[in-house]
This record gives sequence, C-alpha cells and structure tokens, in this order.
Amino acid sequence: MSKDTIKTLPAHHESSLSPQNVIDLFKVTFDQELYRDDRQTLSDAIQSVKTELYNRNYAAAFDSTEKRTAYCCRWSPSRAIAYTSLFCHLDAVRDIVQSNTNSEILCIGGGAGGELVSIASIFAPSIDFNAKYSTNKTELQNKTLRVKLVDIADWTTEVQRLTEKLQETWLFDHAADLDIQSINKDVLKMAPEDLNLPSLNLITLLFTTNELFMAEKASSIRFFQRLNKDCASGCHLLIVESAGSYSHITVGTKKFPIQYLIDTLLLGKRGQESTGAWDLVQEHDSLWYRSKDEIDYPLKVENMRFFYRLYRKK
Repeated sequence: MSKDTIKTLPAHHESSLSPQNVIDLFKVTFDQELYRDDRQTLSDAIQSVKTELYNRNYAAAFDSTEKRTAYCCRWSPSRAIAYTSLFCHLDAVRDIVQSNTNSEILCIGGGAGGELVSIASIFAPSIDFNAKYSTNKTELQNKTLRVKLVDIADWTTEVQRLTEKLQETWLFDHAADLDIQSINKDVLKMAPEDLNLPSLNLITLLFTTNELFMAEKASSIRFFQRLNKDCASGCHLLIVESAGSYSHITVGTKKFPIQYLIDTLLLGKRGQESTGAWDLVQEHDSLWYRSKDEIDYPLKVENMRFFYRLYRKK
C-alpha cells in the first residue's frame, strides 16, 4: 500500500486535456444557460440546489431539470478538472482509461457529468487518430472504453448534452470508441446482471459513499459485500469523499469517519486485513486540488479538499 505524501494535486497533468479545455466543454454545452441575457433563472436554481445540498436533501437537490442543469453549470466543471488531475495522478486509474484493450468503468452517483468529462479528457489524448487511415489491419482494431453512469436522479438529458459536445469537439470520428450509458436507477436495488460486476475494470464512488450510507446503512453494507463477492480479481475501486467531519457516519451511538467503515468492509477488521477481499493500493486523508486563477468561466470554479482510497480486488 502506498501512502500518498503530496498535499496538492497539480492543476494539469500532461496525460489529459488542459483544465481550460475541460471547462470549455461545459461552456459550449450549457451556453444557453450560462450566457443568456437574464441569468436570474439559473441563479435561482443554483441557490435552491445549494440550500438542499447544505441540508443533505439530495433527492430534492436534483428533482427537476432546472436544478440538475444548474448543478452541471455551477459545480460539475470544478469536479471535472479535479477528477481529471486525480485520475491521472493514480497510475492504475489512468492506465485503465488509456488502455489499448477494451475496458469498462462503472461510475456510481456519476450522473452530473464530472466523472464522464474527466474520463473523456484523459481518453481523448490516447486515441490514435491516424489508425483508421492505416493500411496495417492490426492498427485498425480500435479500443473501446465503456462508461456506465448510475444515478438515482435522472441525468439523462444532461449526460446526452455533454456526450454530444465531447464527441464533436474531442473524439470526432472516434466517438464510438467511448461508449457512454446513463442509467437512472438506485444502485442499491439494481440486479446483479444489470451491474455486471465481473466485467468491470474500475468502479468509482466519488462523493457518493456517505450519501448511500445515510440513505440505507444495511443495504449499503450488503452492496459492498456484493463487491467483495462478484468483482473480478484486478478490478479497482476508487472512493473519494470530503475530508473532515462532513464524511463521518453514525453507527449506533458513535460517529466514525466513513473511510474506517469502508476499510473494514473491504480489507477486514483492523489487524486482520489479510482476510479481506481487497488490497488498499493508495490513499490520502487530505488532498487539495486548486484551479489556476486564469481559468475562464462565467461562474466560480471551486477548489476541492478530499480524501481518497484506491483498492484493488485480490
């Protein structure tokens, strides 16, 4: 296991498109909302989402198209550039996204587009745009990256808008190489055949784990036990949550950092880690991503402080 010692992620990693490219994708996707003459409608929706998120009313925060679009405009760009830097920083994650073989990623709670755009911004630079014109048949065998975005809120429209723009501006005639599927379901209630866990190379739970346990503790524990049972050897699991007390969970009468509970479920009880189904590959308890001041975007681009755990199935 590697204990990450850096304090701040680089603003940009050479394996990905630039943060401004990532931000620009949101600008062109949601230009009607961001650049309309009267932005009061967007401002009102942003304030409404902010209030619901503060009160942890997650269902209410995303119960309308206006609120979901507002979140994509206000918070998803910040998430996307931070995720891009983190994914590139984690060698195993970057290699899965840029692999020359077919790979499959499941993003749980990934409907708002942050994960999708970050993955695409790392995938696009790895494409050989000359391969389709080569006379060497072995070079014509295109890789395919399959990304499933599962979310209890219906982000279908927002994902479709982002997908169309990233295909037009980043992928061009390789649009089919990135297979994106948006699934509007509760992951805790999905059938095993729908999740298809044995086929996955990477599962991400980014700012979602705490929400799952707050909603249904018992079902969340059973879900992680299913990951232990059904994920194939070599599959990676990346968990990211806010650093600090916001990510504590109450069990009985005591509060625990959520990562302690997840470590116990995946690795085994303390002192008995060898009994768990997963290995802890890399971790950090308090990592910053800070965007550069010169980023051009009409709304505020947030800095992020979070912890992460990267596991690998034995």
